[in-house]
Amino acid sequence: MQRHTFAALTLALAATAASPALLAAQDVPGSGIVPAAIGNSEERPIAFARSVPADAALAVVMTDAGLPEGVDGLPVDAQARIVAAEFAGKAGELLDLPSAAGSPRIVLFGAAGEDGQPIDWRVVGGRIAQELAEEDAPIAVVGLPGSDAMAMAGLGATLGQYRFDRYKSDRSAKPSHPITFVGAQAAEAAASWTRRQSALADGVRFARDLVNEPASVIYPESFVARAQALFAGVPNVSISVLDQADMRRMNMGAIAGVGQGSRRPPRLMMIAYRGASGAPIALAGKGITFDTGGISIKPSSGMGAMKRDMSGAAAVTGAIYSLAKSGAPVHAVAVAALAENMPGDNAQRPGDVVRTMSGKTIEIVSTDAEGRLVLSDAIEYVVREADPYALVDIATLTGSVGRALGPEYAGVFARDKAFAEAAIAAGERVDEPLWQLPLHETYRKAVRDSEIADVVNGGVSPGASSGAHFIEYFVPEDLPWIHIDMASVDDASTSSPLVPAGSSGYGVMLLDELARSWRPR
Repeated sequence: MQRHTFAALTLALAATAASPALLAAQDVPGSGIVPAAIGNSEERPIAFARSVPADAALAVVMTDAGLPEGVDGLPVDAQARIVAAEFAGKAGELLDLPSAAGSPRIVLFGAAGEDGQPIDWRVVGGRIAQELAEEDAPIAVVGLPGSDAMAMAGLGATLGQYRFDRYKSDRSAKPSHPITFVGAQAAEAAASWTRRQSALADGVRFARDLVNEPASVIYPESFVARAQALFAGVPNVSISVLDQADMRRMNMGAIAGVGQGSRRPPRLMMIAYRGASGAPIALAGKGITFDTGGISIKPSSGMGAMKRDMSGAAAVTGAIYSLAKSGAPVHAVAVAALAENMPGDNAQRPGDVVRTMSGKTIEIVSTDAEGRLVLSDAIEYVVREADPYALVDIATLTGSVGRALGPEYAGVFARDKAFAEAAIAAGERVDEPLWQLPLHETYRKAVRDSEIADVVNGGVSPGASSGAHFIEYFVPEDLPWIHIDMASVDDASTSSPLVPAGSSGYGVMLLDELARSWRPR
């Protein structure tokens, strides 16, 4: 099909991301903050070796009471201390051995899995990184059984030590000595880490950073700038961006309407990675950089969390970065529908009707049901431009999904049983779980029950299912499609071994795994 690129912003522009001009464009008048000049505390780098580095504190991974593999090279006194501790190695247990004169600190980490259950080595790595965060010395991890376990523990250590502290004026410098995973298969583990896990960690870290930033720092234009800087120099990637004028010319009344109440105009960004021939898988993410609810304004309680309403766009951007940076043999495109939903004097109103790029019309019942609006135009655009073989949209779409599933599962909706099963299986493999919720004809009819337009954008219960049906209306009937409502899992209120409190970066690992593993038969 004929393709058109509007307001194309090439990767060459990303090379200027650190220039004074661009920094000024991202700065907020009166804030005193130049966002691009601020970084988080330095993390411990990940390394692999066949022997324990000198002066390293020891993290010994144990699955039973005996000495694990890989400790034979330790000093005899260290081995004796481990044996004398009589540590059972049960999962989650930890024993910090008292330091002995002239000997390194030794911390024993239990990792025994339940019968028949595989051990999540990522969790082991995350626990080690967090428990030894204050250790002012290199850390050597011994006892991991092979290269896969070592590389996955490296991924977990990276995810677990993530911190978003760039705006803390009293932050203290954390130790930046490396975490070295020691074993006979160090070379193989290093190759696996370089080939995949390091890129995946970078994608998750990028998504978390975007979501954790205040809305004064991340808005549609600066989101695009951050993405361009991230992808600069990555092979086989192209980026195109539509601005508000482009959207109006292309009759994208839905996304343009959401953004018209803000002085920060909307953007539609498409990132294409071609690591294989043929049609791509398309990933569409909701990117509401701040959601007041618009004219249907939200209560003030909890509104500060609405900076996270662009978690879907962050997830698809992080996922395609992981695919591209690792050179995955896939063809994928990600589209981020970016807007700020504000109650300005030009904001759209309840009762308005907008026409989408597809020609279909929407009655605006609530301006706080804006995520499905921006996705309607994003989906039409990516289908026309990329002609994908399958489509995944992901969004912090509804509060009702959290009331249904709680904080452990995202909801997934699908017309294609095989696609849903593949997504659920991918989520299980990376521990980003999904639970399938129903599409039902009753909810479908209710969404299409408008007296003056084709569909209504709200006012239909249950909210998660009606939101899915609304989006479905804009997806071609013959296109395999799933909708992921991640509103209950985008943020962690407490820390866990892989997810420190704050943005979870949910969806990056799931989408990366799904893009690599599934095609329709």
